[in-house]
Amino acid sequence: MGPMSHIAKGANTPVPAAPLRIAVGRSAVPGTPAVDASALLLDATGRVRGDADLVFHNQPAHPSGAVRHAGVGQGGGQFAEWLELDLPHVEAVVQRVVIAGSCEGGTFGQVPGLYVQAVARDGRIVAHFEVTDASSETAFVLGEFYRRDGAWKFRAVGQGYDSGLAGLATDYGIVVAEQTPAPSPAGPAAPPVAQPVSGPVPLKGVSKVGSAPAVPATSTAGPAMPATSVTGSAVPTASVAGPAVPAAWADAPVPSTGSPWGPSFFDFEPYVHSGTGSTKITMDIPFPPDSGPVIMEARVEKYKWIQVQIPGRDDTVFCHDLPEHHGRVLLVPPRKGGPLRLKVSCSGDWTLTVLPLSAARPIGTGTVQGSGPEVLLHTGGTADLKIRAKDPDNGRFQLNCHKGDTPDELRRAEELHSAWNGRRVRATVRIPDGPLLLAIDRSRHHWELTATPLPVRDPSAGHKSGVYQGRGEKTITLINPRPGRPALVRYDFPGAGADYRLEVKTVDEYGDEGDWLDGVTDGTRGVTVAFRAGQAEQTVRVRHTGEWTLRLLSEDEAPLLTGPAEGKGSTVLRYQGPPTLMTVRRTSLGKDEKLAVFALNHPYGKWAIVADTNRRRRPVLGPVWVDPGGSCFVVVKAVEGTKWRLEPEPLSAAPVLGARTHGGWYGVVRHTGPECELVIAGASSMIHVFELDENLFPYRKLTASSGPYRISSSFLHVRSLGEWTLELRD
Repeated sequence: MGPMSHIAKGANTPVPAAPLRIAVGRSAVPGTPAVDASALLLDATGRVRGDADLVFHNQPAHPSGAVRHAGVGQGGGQFAEWLELDLPHVEAVVQRVVIAGSCEGGTFGQVPGLYVQAVARDGRIVAHFEVTDASSETAFVLGEFYRRDGAWKFRAVGQGYDSGLAGLATDYGIVVAEQTPAPSPAGPAAPPVAQPVSGPVPLKGVSKVGSAPAVPATSTAGPAMPATSVTGSAVPTASVAGPAVPAAWADAPVPSTGSPWGPSFFDFEPYVHSGTGSTKITMDIPFPPDSGPVIMEARVEKYKWIQVQIPGRDDTVFCHDLPEHHGRVLLVPPRKGGPLRLKVSCSGDWTLTVLPLSAARPIGTGTVQGSGPEVLLHTGGTADLKIRAKDPDNGRFQLNCHKGDTPDELRRAEELHSAWNGRRVRATVRIPDGPLLLAIDRSRHHWELTATPLPVRDPSAGHKSGVYQGRGEKTITLINPRPGRPALVRYDFPGAGADYRLEVKTVDEYGDEGDWLDGVTDGTRGVTVAFRAGQAEQTVRVRHTGEWTLRLLSEDEAPLLTGPAEGKGSTVLRYQGPPTLMTVRRTSLGKDEKLAVFALNHPYGKWAIVADTNRRRRPVLGPVWVDPGGSCFVVVKAVEGTKWRLEPEPLSAAPVLGARTHGGWYGVVRHTGPECELVIAGASSMIHVFELDENLFPYRKLTASSGPYRISSSFLHVRSLGEWTLELRD
């Protein structure tokens, strides 16, 4: 924590106009009063515009999405309530965001170590203010974020109130209504939907008992906020697992309520619709366009079977016998957003409830039991998930995983296990680090799931040994043992499949990802090149559910290529000769084995493809470019078991272009005559032709969509997915 982040009462400090997390914290000392955090959004007059401008645990989100109550957490001897403040999305009319705290059953003089702290996305503490002069106050304005000359600043306020949050709120334009009895637990058939309140003060309803809409008795949503007044200190007691805190914030208390995917996902109160028989309904839910999935719960009383469809879509939301007259599935809202129109088919009474992802059932690290379709939330690390399921009849059981950082990624399902026409299901599957959703889909089974965490390895231990090991999805930084030179990496992903579920991406300083390794192209074990331009370090992101090893090797360990070479799988060879041509041949008999070869030159890290066999066994001729001032590596990319043969060829091995030259797929041709025009006359598939320089590097790209091209004596590298024809014209 830098000295400028610690500020005294009355002082101010600039903060970045970026998403921040705000902790209202205290020392975790047993018996001290609980502290509730809240935020007030004020206009230029210093007053709220309506009830919605007060965000606290009973009203956890501002309609704009810019301020949210993110829950509570404990760790490192500290206890905190968290607020999320997205400064770039604060409405222009809002000039100040006040951060306040209130306590019940005591005063702030009894609260040890009271502080407010703002944390940036990278874990940097941008503002920290400790309250040291509290006495009899029951509410505190701890600090405020305010606009100044187009930027944002934070001011340490430290103003106390003996009248609690109600008195504090009154000062900012909220008229606290008299408390009224809580609604019946059964609730109305369709609970009220929270709407932004506008208009002049006085405003009512902020302090009403149970001001958050209640979840109906038919719902198993669980985490409805407890009934309390704004002066109360109640904390949700039946919460689901909360947002995963980024690694940079690991030392801070972890929130325990709310959506694990944060404010970018659509959050709302439950919507309920009941009926009898078959009908079409509209649930007036204001889904934004391209929102992430939500949970739909179905309950039937007299009949087990129910079918729910979205008109115009082929997939069915529900089509189930419900073993216990109850089930929950993931629902992907319409892409265009807006209300949800459904076609319900049932012979009896039914109730449908649409819930946010925060209502998913937490799986934890023990055993979870249930029946039929269900949606579960996993927020822990990589684990083995034991599946045990039983169906009195032969039925289908399918478990899907939904994982990602964006709504679009979370829509996609990855099948973890599927059983058809089976009474019993016994399997163990690997689940990666959370947060992620597990959806039991189309099941009539009674089931139990047991998650067993796997040991966590510290990838940073490789800094000294050069061996980086881990399990599951991780982001690590590789340290170059010889800065200024490249290195080899021997990688191993035991148990992985040769598909795109295994990948390792490079990550630059802006967080952008680049391709490096994947299961389809490189296989699950082999050798490749790291630090292509001699970087001192390289951050990579591993995406794999199981164990993995990245072992750094010296570039000198790459075999020297001086003549024909044979091998299998992915590897790296050194080449020290002049620019040359090379024949690439796949010698294994598989029908769908990929093989590609690249020439990579240090010190600039530039590389170009030599040849791609396009899964064919036909020999392919390609150019090996060599930088006169560097080192050339020949990088072979193939899955393990794919056999190959490389053979350097003289430049004369390239066929000479005639008036009309036919060929197919990858290849090298040369023009030896005077300057003339080249036309790509025909191609059965996508084609690119590259003119090569004296080092056989592709410096000019020719395509079939334009031309003719003027060429002189030169080599041409043709890259195509099919047959092609080149013509020369005077």
